[in-house]
Amino acid sequence: MRVYLRTAVLLLGFATVLQADPLDLEYAPSPLDNPLRGMVPYLSAAEVDRFPHSMRFGYLSMAELVPAEGEYNWQPLDSVLEKCQSVGCQLILRVYLEYPGRSSGVPAWLRDKGVTVTEWTGEEGTVNHTPDYEHPALRTALTEFITAMGERYDRDPRLGFITAGLLGRWGEWHNYPREELFASVAVQREVLEAFELSFSDTPVLLRYPAGEDNPDKATTFDRSFGYHDDSFGWATLPTGRPEDAWYFLNLMEKAEALDTWKTHPIGGELRPELWKNAFTGEPHPKDQGFVLCVEATHASWLMDSSLFDPRFPLSPERKAIALKQVGRLGYEFHIAKVDWEGSRIRFHVENRGVAPFYRDWAVVTKGVDTEGGGVSTIEKKGLLPGILPGGKAIWAFEMGKPISEFEKILIGVPNPMEGGKSLRFGNREYEGEWIEFPISNTPDN
Repeated sequence: MRVYLRTAVLLLGFATVLQADPLDLEYAPSPLDNPLRGMVPYLSAAEVDRFPHSMRFGYLSMAELVPAEGEYNWQPLDSVLEKCQSVGCQLILRVYLEYPGRSSGVPAWLRDKGVTVTEWTGEEGTVNHTPDYEHPALRTALTEFITAMGERYDRDPRLGFITAGLLGRWGEWHNYPREELFASVAVQREVLEAFELSFSDTPVLLRYPAGEDNPDKATTFDRSFGYHDDSFGWATLPTGRPEDAWYFLNLMEKAEALDTWKTHPIGGELRPELWKNAFTGEPHPKDQGFVLCVEATHASWLMDSSLFDPRFPLSPERKAIALKQVGRLGYEFHIAKVDWEGSRIRFHVENRGVAPFYRDWAVVTKGVDTEGGGVSTIEKKGLLPGILPGGKAIWAFEMGKPISEFEKILIGVPNPMEGGKSLRFGNREYEGEWIEFPISNTPDN
């Protein structure tokens, strides 16, 4: 659909100013595979293409990436990044030292230096390999690894988010029920500081928020991290029961971190017990409600194997429910109005989502000349971040000459990753990667 801007001629003293009538634009839901939001499959998902997505989640072990002291093998990570990029997706990464049911992720050379590994069986029957997190060689290796990874991959457009990982079962910062084996507050603090110093662009998310009064967890509320709720929809909303004090929003409130989402992203994983009934209209008895949890947490992305795994049928009815509810995740920008005067065009933007956009991608406008087809391109950063849900902004672009001299104006937000999905607006006028505004000077148009 093309949108025509009608021009009015105003005589102001000796000057003639061409001004467009303000044009209201129609809202339509934005695509569910908009970048850096939505549902996320694992890299190993069997039917990854059956539900729209813009990211994939991958685990790697530290043993794969640090084969020798002071040496790094980035090939496994580069391979995963290239695989994701080849299908237009960005990666959410987690590196682990212990993963129940898998062999130890501790590099062999660290075990040779005396880092012991405790083997034990969890309540679910899987074998765990928990390292001695207090060993000086492991502590040094962790901070040096995070530093090296940040030097190489921070600002890499192929990397969407990092979940801090490294400590605890699945890298989820706990060793329940053997919490005596978990890392001390001092070790946790060293890992947090290394991530904070090494990643200034790529968002890093933590599993647990913690305030100053938490005896078991390093303080996080005053650091530049987001959070991920890996029991999403099951243990997310407060219940008022003392035994549920570990639920995500209870912890966020206790840590004074409830407003974190305004500046740092919230992600997570739909609790596996919910997968079978998710989006079926017949939820699990402990399901707290997908949309309620999304709106309460302001989550941007969630992993959910049920939408991508053939073990869970995806009927047309179930998919329709999922498409509607998943659309609530993250940001959603709508250009509500456009107007221009002289050489200046203004786009009135509103965020209809539940979260901001957390990366500073460039907003691009293009003016195509009426004669010769030349293109004037203007890029601006600093426009996307900070528009909170329900918030509005005006993006003004100075095009260098009267707008009436252009055949059309286009606006879009290209993905900085080559081949990545562009950010698309919630506008019915959208076609492909751009909204196109053909310019008309004739009142009849």
